[in-house]
Amino acid sequence: MSEDILINVTPQETRVAVVVQGVAQELHVERTASRGLVGNIYLGKVVRVLPGMQSAFIDAGLDRAAFLHVADIWRHEPRRESPVRPHGVPDERAPRPPTTSTANGVHEPIERLLHEGQALLVQIVKEPMGTKGARLSTQMSIAGRLLVYLPQEPHAGHVGVSQRIGDEADREQLRHRVLALLPADERGGYIVRTLAEDASDRDLAADVAYLRKSWDDIQKASRTARAPTLLYQDLGLAERMLRDFAGETTTSIQVDSRESFDRLRDFATAYTPEVAARITHYVGDRPLFERHGIDGEIERALARRVDLKSGGYLILDQTEAMTTIDVNTGGFVGGRSFDDTIFKTNLEAAQSIARQLRLRNLGGIIVLDFIDMENGEHQAAVLAELRRALAGDRMKMTVNGFTQLGLVEMTRKRTRESLAHVLCEPCPTCKGTGQVKTARTVCYEILRELLRETRQFNPREFRVLASQSVIDLFLEEESQGLAMLGDFIGKPISLQVETLYMQEQYDIILM
Repeated sequence: MSEDILINVTPQETRVAVVVQGVAQELHVERTASRGLVGNIYLGKVVRVLPGMQSAFIDAGLDRAAFLHVADIWRHEPRRESPVRPHGVPDERAPRPPTTSTANGVHEPIERLLHEGQALLVQIVKEPMGTKGARLSTQMSIAGRLLVYLPQEPHAGHVGVSQRIGDEADREQLRHRVLALLPADERGGYIVRTLAEDASDRDLAADVAYLRKSWDDIQKASRTARAPTLLYQDLGLAERMLRDFAGETTTSIQVDSRESFDRLRDFATAYTPEVAARITHYVGDRPLFERHGIDGEIERALARRVDLKSGGYLILDQTEAMTTIDVNTGGFVGGRSFDDTIFKTNLEAAQSIARQLRLRNLGGIIVLDFIDMENGEHQAAVLAELRRALAGDRMKMTVNGFTQLGLVEMTRKRTRESLAHVLCEPCPTCKGTGQVKTARTVCYEILRELLRETRQFNPREFRVLASQSVIDLFLEEESQGLAMLGDFIGKPISLQVETLYMQEQYDIILM
């Protein structure tokens, strides 16, 4: 099925929508401020060697000097020679002992490995935190969609497989498939990621070619660059979409930023030439996402309720442990019988659920509460429709049958935060519960608090500061209760509206 990729770029964020037959199926958002540094490769300069700590401070062009411990220095060459070539580029022809450790586990002193002013190829393995600089390593790893490339792996052509692929036979088969795709001159190693479990040989070969070219580009740049400088940064969202999603079924790729269009076209020409001709620069009068209705889709994807065309609706609740989706008939009465109405609502819900999982990027444990069906054939048909609708999902998932309670349990691989977690935060009023106390509940809390404060502090009078709704209730329906309490404690009680207070907020001032 053909698809279009829409890319909206601003200095603050990049948004990508995958549209199939005019309907948004996936939404991705990346904020510039939240992009991390882990994985970035720099040509750094040694500014200080600390023999007492067996570490060094490296100027990588960041706000603070980064930290490199001797255990994180990867030895590229025999000990008798300089451990790092000029600019820190490993000599591909030299033997490669795996680390700076000797046979008995003792590291060679850092002062024999590094000196001030030396240029060094380094990669960030831990973000800077507080006053601490980033943690560095000279052992490189470059992540692709399906593989991780270890260009300095001492055993050329070594292929490891993620332990999350549970079946040993599957891991061994994947290992042999990747080994068969490696070029004869391969000197590095690879780790096969879990996403590769269902990948084709063509996808794996494309990832190998991409990773090798990336490493070649890093090496070439390091030979001419002046330290400190950034040589490699993990791909941004737009480039990842080209690498991971664009393919034979992609009809067009529209981007609304001229600078991003030029960068994406250059990237595609080098790494994904088969889609380069499909990239266009959008210059319409209306914003790209507005023209295709994507902004409205984002708003609807943040709502708890999803209406179905038939009149039924879904209720989605996302918790820390799982996501629950409840199906309701709503106003749909279009079936020949009640059972038929339920069956048709559940069929439509199955299609909508599959789209909502992709659109909102919901992952982990998901429990679906379809409307109860007595007919076993109807249950089987709804389950088959759900599996059919989920077949186009890029994420790995499992779907179990109906339980005795009529629920469908499924899992969907979680690879990034859900759309709601990226765009939203817990409500400051309800603290994420989705509910607030009624004004009457708050009134009764204040009355109890006034009585407690009287017994503890015995002030001359009280002043109650609360929201408009609470004060209005005190002045109207609860005025008698407030007056009775004032007579009982023998203290005057005054009321004051605080317009900035939420309904549950109040303060009692002792005077």
